Formats: sequence, C-alpha cells, structure tokens
Amino acid sequence: MRRLAKHIGMAVMTCALSACAASDTGISAIQPAALVAAPANPAPMNRSGRDARAPSGYLGFCSRNPQECGADSSQPDRIKLTGDVLAMLEKVNIAVNEAVEPEDDKVHYGVNEFWTVPTDGAGDCEDYVLAKRKMLSLLGLPEAALRITVVLDHGTIRHAVLTVVTDQGDLVLDSLKNEIVTTDKTQYVWVERQDRASRTGWMSLQ
Repeated sequence: MRRLAKHIGMAVMTCALSACAASDTGISAIQPAALVAAPANPAPMNRSGRDARAPSGYLGFCSRNPQECGADSSQPDRIKLTGDVLAMLEKVNIAVNEAVEPEDDKVHYGVNEFWTVPTDGAGDCEDYVLAKRKMLSLLGLPEAALRITVVLDHGTIRHAVLTVVTDQGDLVLDSLKNEIVTTDKTQYVWVERQDRASRTGWMSLQ
C-alpha cells in the first residue's frame, strides 16, 4: 500500500475509534475546544467580492465525490490557531509532500485537470491539496476553514495550494515547500479560492 493511503487510512481509523493519535504519522486528533470560531481578522489578501467560477477539475471531482464537496454550514469558517493545531498542519503538510510524487494529469490519467485524492502515490498540485484537506478534516478541522486556492506562480503558472483560515491569518500549505507561511509571505498572485459566502462556492481574489 502506498504511503499516502496508509496515512489517510490511519487518519480514518483515528477518527472512527475516537483515538488520540495516529501512531504511524505522529498526528494527534485535535480537541474540540481548538475549533471555537475566532474573531474576524483583517483579510490577508484582496477579495474582489465577485463570485468566481469553480475550476473544471474541482467540478469533476465533486461530481465523482459529492460527499467531499458539501461543507456543513454550521461549521466555523476559521479556526483558533494553537500550538497543537500548527503542529498538526506541519505534520500533514510534510507527510503528503513526502508521500506523493509529482506527476502531470495528462501523463497520469491521460486527461487534463483530473482532480483526486492521490491514494496511488502520484498527482499534481491540486491532488496534494485534496489529500491535505482530506487528512485535516478527518483529524477534526472544519472543512469550511480548509480552502482550495488557485494562484499564479511566477506570475503566469497556475498552481493550487491549501489555505487554512485562522485567527492569526491565513496559512499556506504548499506542495512546493514544507514550511508553512502566511499568505503575505509568498510571491504568489492570488486568483480565486473556495468561500461559502459566494453563490458559486468560489470567490475571486483579484
């Protein structure tokens, strides 16, 4: 079994058994108190306020996996950043980055823009994002705070990262680096991301 499938399997088992930790990953399930919605903080990136069209790859993923695309509206859309939460984010980011080999969708699946959780151990940037979002939601973080985000790298190359909305700013989990930083510490041009305040579920950031 591929390493990522093992990590996800351990996370599922952790949640199912209400255990405190997934021993193979060193990732601990967070306590509910850490999920209390925090006061609003200044937006770390520009928001146009315009609804954005969801990426075609995301729509295809949701068509195949509708259970992955309906975040509970009662969930907080930001989390309180504690030491335990930050440690979890770091471990998940590193675990997925190390477990998945980068491979273009056209090479891997024979089609463009095939988004999926890469349990076979290979995928492109969107697949890294989906794997991290899946693991973190299984470990107790609210999906509403785990936002798939589209950016431009070097101004022209489309790339996807996971942004985690917290009371201390939005954090970036990136397949290109293990270090977690706030959005203002990147060189990306922010294009669009998930936002349940939008009619389409996606908000333009330009």
